[in-house]
Amino acid sequence: MAKRVCPWWLGYLLASPLRRLAYKPAKILAPYVQTGMTVLEPGPGMGFFTLELARLVGSSGRVIAVDVQPKMIDGLKRRATKAGMIERIDPRLARADSMGVADLAGSIDFTLAVAVVHEMPAAGPFFAEVAAASKPGASVLFVEPAGHVSSEEFEAELQEAFKAGFGLVDRPSMRRSQGALLRRA
Repeated sequence: MAKRVCPWWLGYLLASPLRRLAYKPAKILAPYVQTGMTVLEPGPGMGFFTLELARLVGSSGRVIAVDVQPKMIDGLKRRATKAGMIERIDPRLARADSMGVADLAGSIDFTLAVAVVHEMPAAGPFFAEVAAASKPGASVLFVEPAGHVSSEEFEAELQEAFKAGFGLVDRPSMRRSQGALLRRA
Protein backbone atom coordinates (compact mmCIF):
# COMPACT_ATOMS: atom_id res chain seq x y z
CA MET A 1 0.00 0.00 0.00
CA ALA A 2 2.89 2.42 0.51
CA LYS A 3 5.48 4.03 -1.71
CA ARG A 4 6.16 7.55 -0.38
CA VAL A 5 4.60 7.18 3.03
CA CYS A 6 4.38 10.08 5.43
CA PRO A 7 6.64 9.34 8.44
CA TRP A 8 4.67 8.11 11.47
CA TRP A 9 6.01 10.88 13.74
CA LEU A 10 4.52 13.50 11.41
CA GLY A 11 1.13 12.11 12.43
CA TYR A 12 1.36 14.15 15.63
CA LEU A 13 1.69 17.36 13.62
CA LEU A 14 -1.08 16.36 11.21
CA ALA A 15 -3.47 15.72 14.11
CA SER A 16 -2.60 19.01 15.80
CA PRO A 17 -5.43 21.43 16.64
CA LEU A 18 -3.39 24.11 14.87
CA ARG A 19 -4.13 22.38 11.56
CA ARG A 20 -7.77 23.40 12.08
CA LEU A 21 -6.75 26.96 11.25
CA ALA A 22 -6.34 25.88 7.63
CA TYR A 23 -8.70 22.88 7.44
CA LYS A 24 -12.01 22.62 9.25
CA PRO A 25 -12.99 18.94 9.20
CA ALA A 26 -16.65 19.56 10.07
CA LYS A 27 -17.08 22.07 7.24
CA ILE A 28 -15.28 19.84 4.74
CA LEU A 29 -17.11 16.62 5.64
CA ALA A 30 -20.64 17.73 6.57
CA PRO A 31 -21.93 17.92 2.97
CA TYR A 32 -20.98 14.27 2.36
CA VAL A 33 -21.44 12.33 5.60
CA GLN A 34 -24.70 11.56 7.39
CA THR A 35 -25.79 9.67 10.47
CA GLY A 36 -25.75 5.91 10.02
CA MET A 37 -23.28 5.82 7.14
CA THR A 38 -20.39 3.41 6.80
CA VAL A 39 -17.27 5.37 5.89
CA LEU A 40 -13.87 4.20 4.68
CA GLU A 41 -10.84 6.34 5.45
CA PRO A 42 -7.59 5.06 3.95
CA GLY A 43 -4.49 6.69 5.45
CA PRO A 44 -6.13 8.32 8.46
CA GLY A 45 -2.86 9.02 10.22
CA MET A 46 -3.66 9.74 13.84
CA GLY A 47 -7.22 10.77 13.10
CA PHE A 48 -7.44 14.44 12.09
CA PHE A 49 -10.51 13.71 9.95
CA THR A 50 -11.43 10.39 11.57
CA LEU A 51 -12.83 11.84 14.79
CA GLU A 52 -15.09 14.23 12.86
CA LEU A 53 -16.21 11.37 10.60
CA ALA A 54 -17.12 9.40 13.75
CA ARG A 55 -19.12 12.35 15.10
CA LEU A 56 -20.99 12.72 11.81
CA VAL A 57 -21.88 9.02 11.37
CA GLY A 58 -23.21 8.95 14.93
CA SER A 59 -23.69 5.91 17.12
CA SER A 60 -25.44 4.01 14.32
CA GLY A 61 -22.61 4.53 11.82
CA ARG A 62 -19.09 3.22 11.46
CA VAL A 63 -15.73 4.51 10.26
CA ILE A 64 -13.20 2.01 8.94
CA ALA A 65 -9.76 3.65 9.24
CA VAL A 66 -7.02 1.77 7.39
CA ASP A 67 -3.32 2.62 7.65
CA VAL A 68 -0.10 0.83 6.80
CA GLN A 69 1.76 2.15 9.85
CA PRO A 70 1.14 0.57 13.27
CA LYS A 71 2.17 3.74 15.13
CA MET A 72 -0.42 5.78 13.21
CA ILE A 73 -3.13 3.26 14.12
CA ASP A 74 -1.99 3.27 17.76
CA GLY A 75 -2.16 7.08 17.87
CA LEU A 76 -5.60 7.03 16.27
CA LYS A 77 -6.87 4.51 18.82
CA ARG A 78 -5.58 6.65 21.72
CA ARG A 79 -7.20 9.82 20.35
CA ALA A 80 -10.49 8.04 19.55
CA THR A 81 -10.64 6.49 23.02
CA LYS A 82 -9.97 9.86 24.67
CA ALA A 83 -12.71 11.47 22.53
CA GLY A 84 -15.20 8.69 23.38
CA MET A 85 -15.48 7.68 19.71
CA ILE A 86 -13.59 4.38 19.61
CA GLU A 87 -16.79 2.29 19.46
CA ARG A 88 -17.64 3.95 16.11
CA ILE A 89 -14.21 3.40 14.60
CA ASP A 90 -12.75 0.18 13.22
CA PRO A 91 -8.98 0.88 13.05
CA ARG A 92 -7.18 -1.56 10.75
CA LEU A 93 -3.59 -2.18 9.86
CA ALA A 94 -3.17 -2.60 6.10
CA ARG A 95 -0.61 -4.60 4.17
CA ALA A 96 1.87 -2.90 1.87
CA ASP A 97 0.02 -4.17 -1.22
CA SER A 98 -3.63 -3.90 -0.17
CA MET A 99 -5.97 -2.14 2.22
CA GLY A 100 -7.43 -5.53 3.13
CA VAL A 101 -11.06 -4.45 2.91
CA ALA A 102 -12.51 -7.37 0.90
CA ASP A 103 -14.83 -8.11 3.85
CA LEU A 104 -16.51 -4.73 3.23
CA ALA A 105 -17.69 -5.59 -0.30
CA GLY A 106 -20.59 -3.36 -1.29
CA SER A 107 -21.03 -1.81 2.16
CA ILE A 108 -19.27 1.58 2.03
CA ASP A 109 -21.35 4.75 1.61
CA PHE A 110 -18.49 7.26 1.50
CA THR A 111 -14.70 7.16 1.23
CA LEU A 112 -12.43 9.98 2.32
CA ALA A 113 -9.08 9.83 0.51
CA VAL A 114 -7.11 12.91 1.56
CA ALA A 115 -3.40 13.04 0.68
CA VAL A 116 -3.16 9.27 0.40
CA VAL A 117 -3.44 8.07 -3.22
CA HIS A 118 0.02 9.38 -4.12
CA GLU A 119 1.43 7.20 -1.33
CA MET A 120 0.02 4.04 -2.90
CA PRO A 121 2.15 1.84 -5.17
CA ALA A 122 -0.43 2.51 -7.91
CA ALA A 123 -3.71 4.41 -8.07
CA GLY A 124 -5.51 1.76 -10.15
CA PRO A 125 -5.53 -1.03 -7.55
CA PHE A 126 -6.40 1.48 -4.82
CA PHE A 127 -9.49 2.74 -6.66
CA ALA A 128 -10.44 -0.84 -7.60
CA GLU A 129 -10.42 -1.80 -3.90
CA VAL A 130 -12.48 1.27 -3.00
CA ALA A 131 -14.96 0.50 -5.80
CA ALA A 132 -15.34 -3.12 -4.66
CA ALA A 133 -16.01 -1.99 -1.09
CA SER A 134 -18.48 0.72 -2.16
CA LYS A 135 -22.23 0.54 -2.59
CA PRO A 136 -23.64 1.66 -5.95
CA GLY A 137 -23.99 5.44 -5.71
CA ALA A 138 -21.32 5.73 -2.99
CA SER A 139 -19.18 8.86 -3.01
CA VAL A 140 -15.44 9.41 -2.72
CA LEU A 141 -13.87 12.70 -1.73
CA PHE A 142 -10.44 12.43 -3.35
CA VAL A 143 -7.95 15.18 -2.43
CA GLU A 144 -4.23 15.45 -3.08
CA PRO A 145 -1.83 18.15 -1.82
CA ALA A 146 -0.75 20.47 -4.64
CA GLY A 147 2.78 20.60 -3.20
CA HIS A 148 3.25 16.81 -3.50
CA VAL A 149 1.16 15.95 -6.54
CA SER A 150 1.32 17.85 -9.84
CA SER A 151 -1.84 18.60 -11.82
CA GLU A 152 -0.77 15.99 -14.37
CA GLU A 153 -0.27 13.34 -11.68
CA PHE A 154 -3.64 14.19 -10.13
CA GLU A 155 -5.37 13.85 -13.51
CA ALA A 156 -3.64 10.48 -14.07
CA GLU A 157 -4.89 9.29 -10.66
CA LEU A 158 -8.37 10.55 -11.56
CA GLN A 159 -8.27 8.52 -14.79
CA GLU A 160 -7.61 5.41 -12.69
CA ALA A 161 -10.69 6.24 -10.61
CA PHE A 162 -12.76 6.47 -13.80
CA LYS A 163 -11.44 3.06 -14.94
CA ALA A 164 -12.54 1.61 -11.59
CA GLY A 165 -16.13 2.76 -12.20
CA PHE A 166 -16.25 6.19 -10.58
CA GLY A 167 -17.64 9.26 -12.29
CA LEU A 168 -16.81 12.89 -11.60
CA VAL A 169 -19.49 14.83 -9.71
CA ASP A 170 -17.65 17.99 -8.67
CA ARG A 171 -14.25 19.61 -8.19
CA PRO A 172 -14.49 20.93 -4.61
CA SER A 173 -11.92 23.45 -3.52
CA MET A 174 -9.60 22.77 -0.59
CA ARG A 175 -6.74 24.99 0.43
CA ARG A 176 -3.45 24.14 -1.36
CA SER A 177 -5.00 20.96 -2.75
CA GLN A 178 -6.62 19.43 -5.79
CA GLY A 179 -9.89 17.66 -5.23
CA ALA A 180 -12.61 15.63 -6.89
CA LEU A 181 -15.93 14.32 -5.66
CA LEU A 182 -16.53 10.97 -7.31
CA ARG A 183 -19.55 8.68 -7.40
CA ARG A 184 -19.64 4.95 -8.08
CA ALA A 185 -21.97 3.88 -10.86
